[in-house]
Amino acid sequence: MARQPNFNFERQERDKAKAAKKAAKLDAKKAAKASEQPETDAGSESTDATDSPRD
Repeated sequence: MARQPNFNFERQERDKAKAAKKAAKLDAKKAAKASEQPETDAGSESTDATDSPRD
């Protein structure tokens, strides 16, 4: 015998899974951006015009 579908519960479960996946992806992006940012800051300091004298 087939089970009776519970559409609301199934939709809630899909939405939870989608939200968890989206949050994990956002966290990964934030972590990647945070690890990338110090490198760009250090790079901009080394190319500062005040550090190299002009003739």
